[in-house]
Amino acid sequence: MTYAITQTCCGDATCVSVCPVNCIHPTPEEPDFGTTEMLYIDPKSCIDCGACADACPVDAVFPVDSLPASQREYGPLNAAWFAGREPAPAPAGPNFHAWGEPSFDRTLPSDFGPLRVAVVGTGPAGMYAVEDLLLHTSAEVTLIDRLPVAGGLIRYGVAPDHPATKRAGETFARFHSHPRVRLHLGVEVGRDVTAEEVAAHHDAVVYAVGAPAGRRLSIPGEDLPGSICATTFVSWYNAHPEVAADAVDLSAERAVVVGNGNVALDTARILVSEPDALASGDIAGHALEALRAGSVREVVLLGRRGPEDAAYTRSELLALKHLPGVDLVVDDHDPRTGAAVDGAEPGDRAALLRGVTREAVDWTAPPPEGRRIVFRFHSAALEATGEEAVRTVRVTDGAGGTDGREIPAGLLLRAVGQRGLPLPGLPFDETTGTVPHEAGRVEGMPGTYVVGWIKRGPSGGIGANRGCAAETVGALLDDAVRGRLTAPAAGAKAFRRLVRSRNRRVVDARGLAGIERTELALGRRDGRPRVKLATLPELVDAARSGRRRIPG
Repeated sequence: MTYAITQTCCGDATCVSVCPVNCIHPTPEEPDFGTTEMLYIDPKSCIDCGACADACPVDAVFPVDSLPASQREYGPLNAAWFAGREPAPAPAGPNFHAWGEPSFDRTLPSDFGPLRVAVVGTGPAGMYAVEDLLLHTSAEVTLIDRLPVAGGLIRYGVAPDHPATKRAGETFARFHSHPRVRLHLGVEVGRDVTAEEVAAHHDAVVYAVGAPAGRRLSIPGEDLPGSICATTFVSWYNAHPEVAADAVDLSAERAVVVGNGNVALDTARILVSEPDALASGDIAGHALEALRAGSVREVVLLGRRGPEDAAYTRSELLALKHLPGVDLVVDDHDPRTGAAVDGAEPGDRAALLRGVTREAVDWTAPPPEGRRIVFRFHSAALEATGEEAVRTVRVTDGAGGTDGREIPAGLLLRAVGQRGLPLPGLPFDETTGTVPHEAGRVEGMPGTYVVGWIKRGPSGGIGANRGCAAETVGALLDDAVRGRLTAPAAGAKAFRRLVRSRNRRVVDARGLAGIERTELALGRRDGRPRVKLATLPELVDAARSGRRRIPG
C-alpha cells in the first residue's frame, strides 16, 4: 500500500525532509520545486512507512487504498507525475536514501549576539520568517499586526470548507507564546507607530503585509452595488472585522465570477454549497445565515482565455466535480473550448473537463432548477449594467466574434488577482504592487526587509513562503554578520510603552489566547468547531476579558 498527496498540499516540503527513501518530489533542491501545483509521491519507491503523513502540517497525505471516492483521482495523479521521468540512481550502500553532504544553512559566528527583529504581519510569510529566526538564532522577535488577532491569510483567506489547510495555522500558533516573542496585535504601522519608530527600536524589521487589494476590471458599471471584489467576498465569509456583515447581497439567482483561478473557484463553490455542510467549518455566522436565506443557484465562471490556460489548480477543479448536489456545465458557445477539451493530453488541465456536460446556454432564460456552476471560456466582461445595482453583465461572445452578449445577474465578483498597497515610510512600485528589494533587502533602507506577496507579488500558496522567508532571513543575517545593521536606540520595554501610549487596545499573547477560548466556546455552544468573532470590538473585548460570558 502506497501513500498519495491530495488536495490540501501546501508545498512546504516538510514531508520531503522525513521521507527515508526519497520518494517525494520535486524536492527543494530540484528545479521544479515551487513551480508544480503540489508535491507527489512515487508509488514505485514508496515503502508505506507513513512518515510523510505524520509530518504533514495540513493532513494532505493518505494511503491510496483508504482515499474516499472524492479523492481517489489523487492516486493516479501522483503516479502520473513520474511517468516518463528518469528514476533517481539507486544508492550503492545499505541505506535507502542517497544522503548528500551535510549542509548548515544558518552558520553564524560563535560570538554572534542576539538580534531584536520586528516582523510586521502574522500570516504564513511572516510566521515562516519568525520560525527561521527562532529555530536558528537567539533573536528576540516583536510580532506586529494591524488586526487584533493573528493568522493573516490562514484565518481570513482559506475557505471554511478546507479545514485541513487551516491547520497550518496551528503550526505557526506555537510561536505566539514563545518566550522570545512579544505580540503587539491591533497595531498599524503608519497609524499607531511610524516605520522609522519601529526601526529605531529593533536591529531589523521584516514586512510581511501581503497583497490585500483586489485588481480592478476597469469596465463601466464596475462600482455599481452588487459588484464586489472577490477578496472582499472571501473576507466576508471568513468574518474579517473590516468587512461588514451586510456587505454581500445574495438575493439574485445568478452570479457572475470574472476569473478562473483558485479564488474564483473558491467563491463559486461557497455560493452553491449546501449551507449545512459549510456549518461544519468556521464560516462567519452572518455569511451562513445569508447563504441559507439567499437565492443564488447558478454561478458563471468567466474566463478570458480557453480551458488549457485556466489558472486554477487541478485539485481545486476536482473538488468542484465532487460537490454534492451541484452540476458542472461548460458553455459551448465557442468551438475552441470543446476542441481544447477533446484534444487535451491526460495530464493537461483541460482534460479535467472531459465528461463535463456541454451545452449552448440560453442566457435569456432563468437558471434551471437545482444548483450549478457554468464555465464560460473565451469570454471577457465588458460592462455591468443596472439602474441602482448590477442587473446584467455584458460579455464578449467568441462564437460569432461579436461583443454584447448579456448575462442577467445580480452579483458580479471580480477575481482577477490581488496587489499590494503602499506602506507609509517604505518605497513602492505601483506597476508591480510590491516593495522594491534585492533578495528581500528593501532598496535604500538598510535593516529593512520584505517577505511574501509584498516582496514577490501574489503568487504561490502557503508553502511557497518557506523558501521566500529563508532567502529574506538569510539576507538579514548576512547583513548582521557583516555589520550592516544599526543597533536599536531603545529597547523592547520602550517600544511597548510607545505602542501603548498611542493605542490602548493592543492585544498580546494572553489576549490572543482569550480570543481563542471565546471562539471555541461559542463553537461548542452552537455545535460547530469554532464561531469567529466578526467585529473589532468583539475581538478586543474577548482579548481583555480572557473569556467573555457566552450566552446560553
